[in-house]
Amino acid sequence: MKKDIHPKEYRFVVFKDFSSEVTFLSRSTAATQETIVWEDGNEYPLVKLEISNTSHPFFTGKMKFVDTAGRIEKFNKKYAKK
Repeated sequence: MKKDIHPKEYRFVVFKDFSSEVTFLSRSTAATQETIVWEDGNEYPLVKLEISNTSHPFFTGKMKFVDTAGRIEKFNKKYAKK
């Protein structure tokens, strides 16, 4: 393996999936400004996710439309006349 290519500042981070309201604690180097108080009473950095393994159709077996940028409305508006 090559030396000095992996980050050394791993810390505990809380990831929150906003489409399924699931949170989990893991180690990461992801940069974030927000924090959250975890179940153990400690404060950890918060990384917000739009989709994770708890809401992804591949893992859940259910189709779910996650429209955060208004793409569906934009498409319907564009092709509504045709």
